[in-house]
Amino acid sequence: MTAVTLAPGRTPFLLPLNPLAKIAAALPAMVALVFVRDLAIPAAFIGLTYLVLVTGARWSTRLVVVLAAVVPLAVVVVGVGFALWVDPSMEGTAVLSVGSWALTDTALTVGLATGLRLAAIGSLALIGGLTMTGTDLVRALVQQLHVPYRIGYAALAAIRFVPRFGRELETIRQAHRVRGVGGFAPARWIRTVVPLLAGGIRHAERVALAMDARAFGAHPDRTERHLVPWRPRDTAFVLAFWAVSAAVFVAV
Repeated sequence: MTAVTLAPGRTPFLLPLNPLAKIAAALPAMVALVFVRDLAIPAAFIGLTYLVLVTGARWSTRLVVVLAAVVPLAVVVVGVGFALWVDPSMEGTAVLSVGSWALTDTALTVGLATGLRLAAIGSLALIGGLTMTGTDLVRALVQQLHVPYRIGYAALAAIRFVPRFGRELETIRQAHRVRGVGGFAPARWIRTVVPLLAGGIRHAERVALAMDARAFGAHPDRTERHLVPWRPRDTAFVLAFWAVSAAVFVAV
């Protein structure tokens, strides 16, 4: 995916931060938003998240689509969906009536509050999700939180199977098209299962042999080739985000 550079020689401030700092900064607000029932506080956190991502993340097509389409659409869909499930006995002015059923402004307010709350929690998760990689997150968990490297790197190896399966599936489909293999969709999927499973087994064997050759799991600790340190700027970001989050809850 092609990224759009914000300015020559400028690195967005979120990218160099420790992945754990981005998670720790947003986590208290995400937990507190679960207990919020109004409209203003979730909307304020969505605005805060947009500000942080626009100024601190590298612009890309994915970022623009998520902020401009996915989040607003999720608010509308979830809000309307929950409004339809609100107890119809709640008092309010009917804004839509179908026979004996009526959608009231109170139900819409409750549904919109729920949609905004979920969107705010999801938006806060995007601060880390859009600006860090799974590799750096695993390294940070192992180095800062002392998660056993046997668990961390084994999970990372398993996660990397997913994109590899996607590439192998596309290769199998291209081979079928070259050979003129057609048929209905279920038949095509069945024909891809065996080669995809065989490729996955071969890849698993190669990964296992590579891990054995490097004495994976033989010692309690390993020397890290790539360090993901916790710097003073990570602490500053976490404390600043906590302070702004508290100010939002107090002022709004």
